[in-house]
Amino acid sequence: MTNDGTPIPVIIDCDTGVDDALALLFAVRHPGLDLRAVTCVAGNTDVDGVVRNTLTVLEQAGAPEIPVARGAARPLIESARSARHVHGEDGMGDIGLPAPTRAPADVDAVTLLRREILASPRPVTLIPTAPLTNIALLLRTHPEVTRNIERIVFMGGAVACGNATPVAEFNVWHDPEAAAILLTAGVPITMYGLDVFQRVVVPGTDVRRLRASTEPGARMAGDLLAHRPAAPDVTADPEAGGIGDAGAVCTVVDPAGITSRLLPVEVSLTPGPTRGQTIVDRRPRPGESEIHVGVREQALVDVALDVDVARFTKLYLETVERVSQEG
Repeated sequence: MTNDGTPIPVIIDCDTGVDDALALLFAVRHPGLDLRAVTCVAGNTDVDGVVRNTLTVLEQAGAPEIPVARGAARPLIESARSARHVHGEDGMGDIGLPAPTRAPADVDAVTLLRREILASPRPVTLIPTAPLTNIALLLRTHPEVTRNIERIVFMGGAVACGNATPVAEFNVWHDPEAAAILLTAGVPITMYGLDVFQRVVVPGTDVRRLRASTEPGARMAGDLLAHRPAAPDVTADPEAGGIGDAGAVCTVVDPAGITSRLLPVEVSLTPGPTRGQTIVDRRPRPGESEIHVGVREQALVDVALDVDVARFTKLYLETVERVSQEG
């Protein structure tokens, strides 16, 4: 909620995607959020599949008619590279969800983003949970939108280890140039990276309860969590599932659930093994490079370094089961 008790206006840019679906379900069911639009980009699967999956999730969640727009089919420079080996051939864990009856908006993602951001009576919080191509195109084409963006909370990057490469996280690695543009947006930015992304896990007992629910949205959450095993240790509770991208949305609702620091961050754009790495400077003082070469200008980003796992797990479960409990 905002300070006056009204819901926070948010827009999610996603590549739905198992955990993007979990994020969307949370967003439409939390009373403190006003989901104004969803924009789609190639990432976990192709962009048309992302649009289809997004519309299906919103239907299964019982969401109102929220505009959904198709965005970039590939990164700014690279070819598209999907993550079907993680998210299934359909991008949704191949769990047999029905085709949507809803249709996407008749405008592209950048147009929808601009329209909804500038039309919002309150500054909007952007939540990208995908490669950042749409957001980069928006910022370069319509920089005036920043006057009505409260902040950007993005799922991407890593302080320590990557998953696409040893040092690069998938969303940033998929379109490093777009991520670099995001960091120059000129608005407050929170990075919800792999360091916290992998830690928020729903225990197997709760996953089983969700899967047994007669309410479609809660049951969908359970099936998706069952497809997405907990990381990195699946042996402790093999039926547990990580909420992944949904943690970024939890951060908007409950920012005290993460421990973060304002740190300089840049994206490696050079070819080779470091491409797509988010270089987070945690040093307490300048080093020899700055002394001898000079200080580089780097964006200051609020970087999530730790997360209250129990707090976010409880928040997620209470929210996605809220409809069935009220029923």
